[in-house]
Amino acid sequence: MGIRESLDQIRQKFDETVNGAAVLQQLEDLRVAFLGKKGELTGVLRGMGSLTAEERPAIGQKANEIRAHMEQKLAEKVEELKKKAQEEKLKKEAVDVTMPGTVREKGALHPINQIIDEMKELFIGMGYTVADGPEIEYDYYNFEALNLPEGHPARDTQDTFYITDKMLLRTQTSSVQIHVMEHNKPPFRIIAPGKVYRADNMDATHSPIFHQIEGLVVDKGVTMGDLKGTLEVYAKYMFGEDTKIRLRPHHFPFTEPSAEVDVSCWACGGKGCRVCKGEGWIEVLGCGMVHPDVLRRCNIDPAVYSGFAFGIGVERTAMARFGVTDLRQFFEGDARFLGQF
Repeated sequence: MGIRESLDQIRQKFDETVNGAAVLQQLEDLRVAFLGKKGELTGVLRGMGSLTAEERPAIGQKANEIRAHMEQKLAEKVEELKKKAQEEKLKKEAVDVTMPGTVREKGALHPINQIIDEMKELFIGMGYTVADGPEIEYDYYNFEALNLPEGHPARDTQDTFYITDKMLLRTQTSSVQIHVMEHNKPPFRIIAPGKVYRADNMDATHSPIFHQIEGLVVDKGVTMGDLKGTLEVYAKYMFGEDTKIRLRPHHFPFTEPSAEVDVSCWACGGKGCRVCKGEGWIEVLGCGMVHPDVLRRCNIDPAVYSGFAFGIGVERTAMARFGVTDLRQFFEGDARFLGQF
């Protein structure tokens, strides 16, 4: 068989093969098989040395035409397969714009954080600043500086999570007021919201972790009347304009005089009901005038300055505001419960 006939057979074989290619890799294999250094077309052309000088130009031209034909067919087939792959991809990834979209539920603040933010807004509007302090606290700041000496029942390990003999998880945000008074000169008024820890068993009204907001005002001429007026504003803001408060004498080591504060029942308006257990009043916080010894420990002269402090239980306020009867619901993470707020 002559070179001319071999070239015709190679072209026919190539055309039949390239038309059946289904993937790009097959086309690359064809290119190597026919046009590569060891390809069929290259092998035939190596036999041109046996041709006469008159035959070589015609055979060379025919070989170049076949090479150009093959390269064009390969390029066309590559474009065809790429287009087909793109169409299949678009078909698989097609989006039905008539289908309803996926509803994404919006998150919201936890009810405890809602109450904290409301209290911040109230007291910032009254000229207070927000102070912060460590949750892992020294014994001195949590107890001693607040006039709770060694041996006081509140320092018993049954009530407090001790880390070392001198460090513990703070049991109250009152420790923040000591830090503030140590590093600032009066006058000042601050609130200190945050988590506190006590060794309580978890039940409907107790938790080993809960939140407090401590308030502190120190200035010249601060009186119990200023404290009562502040708490009346707080009570009306949180529980309604018709809310009344009453102060009952109490004892806190870090205030003197001290008082427990009740608000008129938000459910019955003070008439007596199941919520207030028929008393018409509900206890919400403790307060008092800052003890002179506490001021002295912070290098503040009690003969010149006086102040008041109060501590508000955030969970108790949230339970009152939202009608929740079990404290544990705030911490269980049940979306059905939290979604109500």
